Amino acid sequence: MLKRNLALTAAAAVAAGFLSLPALTTAAKSNPAAKVASDGRAKCYECHDEVKALKEGSKHAKLSCKVCHEKLDAHMNDPEKNKPVTLIDQALCGKCHKEQYNSFYEDNYEAAARKEKGTPTGRSPLQDKLLAGHGFTFEHDEPRGHAFMVIDQFAVDRFQGGRFQLKEGWKGVTSTGKTWDVLTDTGKKLPETAMAGNATCIQCKTSDHLLKWKFLGDKDPKAKWDRTSNVVDVAKDTHNPVGCVHCHDPHGTQPRVVRDALIQAIQKDPKGNIFAKNGATDLKVIDFRDFRKIGVMQKTDSRMMCAQCHVEYNCNAGTQWSDGKKVGYDDLRTNHFPLKNSLQLLKHYQELNFYDFKHAVTGARLIKFQHPEAETYAGSIHDKAGVQCHQCHMPKKKGKDGKMFSTHGVIRPKNHIKEACLGCHPKEGKDKKLYQLDAVQNYVKGKMRKSEYWLGQLIDTYAAAQRAGVSPTVLDEARLKHEEAHALWEYWTAENSDGFHNPELARESLTGSIAASKAGVKILNDAMSVAKKDEPKK
Repeated sequence: MLKRNLALTAAAAVAAGFLSLPALTTAAKSNPAAKVASDGRAKCYECHDEVKALKEGSKHAKLSCKVCHEKLDAHMNDPEKNKPVTLIDQALCGKCHKEQYNSFYEDNYEAAARKEKGTPTGRSPLQDKLLAGHGFTFEHDEPRGHAFMVIDQFAVDRFQGGRFQLKEGWKGVTSTGKTWDVLTDTGKKLPETAMAGNATCIQCKTSDHLLKWKFLGDKDPKAKWDRTSNVVDVAKDTHNPVGCVHCHDPHGTQPRVVRDALIQAIQKDPKGNIFAKNGATDLKVIDFRDFRKIGVMQKTDSRMMCAQCHVEYNCNAGTQWSDGKKVGYDDLRTNHFPLKNSLQLLKHYQELNFYDFKHAVTGARLIKFQHPEAETYAGSIHDKAGVQCHQCHMPKKKGKDGKMFSTHGVIRPKNHIKEACLGCHPKEGKDKKLYQLDAVQNYVKGKMRKSEYWLGQLIDTYAAAQRAGVSPTVLDEARLKHEEAHALWEYWTAENSDGFHNPELARESLTGSIAASKAGVKILNDAMSVAKKDEPKK
């Protein structure tokens, strides 16, 4: 009964959200006689029939093409020589959607800046030991709001030697806006840092390159950037965080996704992917001149929209599991969305024949996971009830004009129980709901600490066994346990809900990690005991 009531309440909330969010609604019908305005768009439609299908009859139907495109006259005179300028800056959308725009850039002080995960009070206190050999050990911060997503990526110490810093020093940590109004290139490399970063990763953080990047980042004369592009050059051409057009089609206002590897992953398994309901996914893929693809939805599904970034994906160069050969950025595996959870990912990457790095002590082949919120949430009690990301993280609030709108600042529900939780759980009360949420996170954090402890024990025991001359065959067996235990643990240091998105999955995964580590320790200790017995007596 509780599940049924929760589902009905969630469905009602979603329906209400559709009605109240102009940027998240499907195309509305309009008077056919007024479809094509006398602003020259008919000429555009002669070549861009896919745009006509999106625009006419929608809430943006009345907008002239010139609102978002400049130099159209020159383009009309010589289409091949003169390309139009497309404006995708959030500020343009903000002229009409002021509340959404302002809330996006509003400073959110709930998320701490430069909060390192690998400290005693962080999400992964033993990170340096357990990720030994990986660049994330230099700085691996918890995320802030979307307005900071480009700035924080570029300013982190592991990104290109730490050369990009805040122009105003620490005072600038609250600054948002254009990337290079906030950051400066010092040109100096820190003595203790990494040279991480790649062109693919940046595609999640910004919308600036939508028309400069071919589908999946393949090389093309029409594409300014591709997977192999110099990361500093791409960074210098990145001026805005992720924009409105990532999730809302500018032609017709339909909810959409643009992240290429996500579209590819859904197309590979349209009936069985993590977003599918009743054997189907509400996503129509539109191919723009064999250059880019977008996926348009009939109804808002913020699970997919948020999964453009909040998902485990590979964007790094790495190594083949089978033969140790390097995998470079020319390989499609460096722009890949598995859409698998913590119990499935090790097998997936083994079949993909890819791993990120080898552990500095054991030589285990390890994966470095990224923020896998979407696949964690899939199959959870809230997902089954029909609750979507925006209902908890982008709740409706009243604007200055008295109208309700969806806040785009993205809240942390734990700090906003009334807005995020009580709409579906009105009888629980704020204190009770917060207490329940804390219980979940306390439990999962405890399992994370125990997982780290036993992984540390496995690494130390491996080193001792190696010194004791234990056979390579035994070391190989223990190394396999390290690979298993790591995948089941590290996923949760990257996932940002401390288990709340799916407590059952977290429990199964982390206890599995502990068991795998203990099994590895036993293998090594047993071998060392035998070796000690076999030592010649003095």
